[in-house]
Amino acid sequence: MRINYIITPLFACLLLGTGCKKFLDEPALGYYSNEDLFSNDATTKTAVNAAYIPLTFTDASANPLWVLGDVATDDVIIGGNAGEQADYTSVDLYNILPGNAAVQALWARYYDGINRCNVVTDGLNASNTRVSDEVKKQSLAEVKFLRAYYYFLLTNFYGNIPLRLKVTTAADAAMPLSPQAQVYAQIEKDLTEAVAGLPDKWQAGNDAGRATKGAALALMAKTALFQKKYADAVKYADQVEALGYQLTADYGDNFNASAKNNSEAIFSVWHVRSAQPLQGNSLNYWFAPRALNGAGVYYPTQNLVDNFEPGDPRLDRTIARAGQPYFDSDFDASWSSTGYLSKKHVQPLSEVPSTTKNDANLNYEAIRFADILLIKAEALNESGQSTAALAPLNKVRQRARTNYDGTAPAGLLADITVTDQAQLRDIIRRERRSELALEFQRYFDVMRYGQAYAEAAIKPGAPNFSFAQNRFFPIPQTERNTNGGL
Repeated sequence: MRINYIITPLFACLLLGTGCKKFLDEPALGYYSNEDLFSNDATTKTAVNAAYIPLTFTDASANPLWVLGDVATDDVIIGGNAGEQADYTSVDLYNILPGNAAVQALWARYYDGINRCNVVTDGLNASNTRVSDEVKKQSLAEVKFLRAYYYFLLTNFYGNIPLRLKVTTAADAAMPLSPQAQVYAQIEKDLTEAVAGLPDKWQAGNDAGRATKGAALALMAKTALFQKKYADAVKYADQVEALGYQLTADYGDNFNASAKNNSEAIFSVWHVRSAQPLQGNSLNYWFAPRALNGAGVYYPTQNLVDNFEPGDPRLDRTIARAGQPYFDSDFDASWSSTGYLSKKHVQPLSEVPSTTKNDANLNYEAIRFADILLIKAEALNESGQSTAALAPLNKVRQRARTNYDGTAPAGLLADITVTDQAQLRDIIRRERRSELALEFQRYFDVMRYGQAYAEAAIKPGAPNFSFAQNRFFPIPQTERNTNGGL
């Protein structure tokens, strides 16, 4: 069978660096058959670049990771006028049907990403001798990491899902659900193969943002933790640390457009401002207040604010509130029904004017080193090594307290010395929530902590929530309509 792919400059660019702008002035490259697309190194790299695109937030409504990841939890509510974002509000309140727009959009987008990865793995099969060994090795490693990442997100949002490892055609569109354990096994297989083919680092320039060995090992650590394979989680976390990743001195550098290439960023979804076609981050528009020409629909909760320990400097680097500046503007508590706005994924007007709010150049930090330290701390504690868990936990707290402006109060974010496993478990969970707040990971943590934790967290704001019914989002109606194998 011949499969045709249209390759445009947007696919050809990886949404990276300054070199993209010149490339984007070129005309569309046209249609490629599967044979032509993998006939040389250059077009192969183009196909790999295309597999990154579904990760981006150039259209944040088409990639509603922020809705399922945060709005569905106790960290965020949907704001705006009644009825404006009805399907997002339904997620917030757990009135979720299979036809929900956010549920369908995320599924479609990430399976599109998987299919783009499968285009490459199919095209670079053993019989392909036209692509150099070096490019073939790196290309397969990149898309296997990406496929693993897409599947990691999908199985943690939807549970048992179809496991598609080849380009989907009409003949094989009907596919049953695979158990989550089988999906995890494929994730582990892809990541193991990715580690073997990925570089520790890419050269500076247009390769910034590509998957690295550190990214694959970090996702292996996360995958192991979520399966309660604690020894493996510690092992992979140690391997990530051995590659030289470090916490930034300033916590805020992880959300600063001028500090994208920092020591803490392990895997970033890259965005570029003022490019044609659009490559900017539109989360800036969705999260900014309407008074500053944003959509104003993403409101942090009082419950999240209360999770931060008194004086924690991360609070004001994460959340805008009364009495504190909103970047280069005065904050008005009436901008939000909760009195709070997110400062992550938002840029000041001096960087992104109000007329182009949807074209920001902040990256989305999908995996950063602080997460890996907390994964290690949790895995050590859960495996009975509570004393050893204190070191990675306290590294995160030490960085946070050094960010205090002025003289820090005595005892601010003091090192944890508790070694009782149950008490330390609660401390680590609280630390994860503060450190990773509003980074679209809360849903995964709430659900994997179990029924008691999840219902205590979510039911106060969404009385309809039932862990048994809502542990995973429903398989989308679009998939139900087209996949006769379910």
